[in-house]
Amino acid sequence: MNEWHKAQAEKRHADLFATAHAAGMAAGEAAAPTPMHVVRRDVVTGQITKRYAPVMDGVCGFAWINVRPGNSPFANWLKKNTHASPAYQGGVEYWVREFNQSMERKEAFARAFARVLQEAGITAYAGSRMD
Repeated sequence: MNEWHKAQAEKRHADLFATAHAAGMAAGEAAAPTPMHVVRRDVVTGQITKRYAPVMDGVCGFAWINVRPGNSPFANWLKKNTHASPAYQGGVEYWVREFNQSMERKEAFARAFARVLQEAGITAYAGSRMD
């Protein structure tokens, strides 16, 4: 592949990443998390002894996008540009860093991001877990 083709591939990957990231941001900002209510209970009676202010961004957690195969041109671009790292179960993972600890907002971001990649013909899946 000559330098011009390499530059064009780099630009396509950068543009796709920017488009997917923008879709993720819009989805995360539009998400309406269910507030998390935290209470303290007496260990013997189980009665609530204190109520804390609700956490409006919902439960804490993580989300990521898995891209497969891990040696595809786009996955290689992600790794080269330090956006992703090898995933334990194959492919590469891009971890959602936006939206603090809000799992619901991160999940919305990951689903939208993966959808953009899928529409571009890239195998991508959103994943998440509660902290």
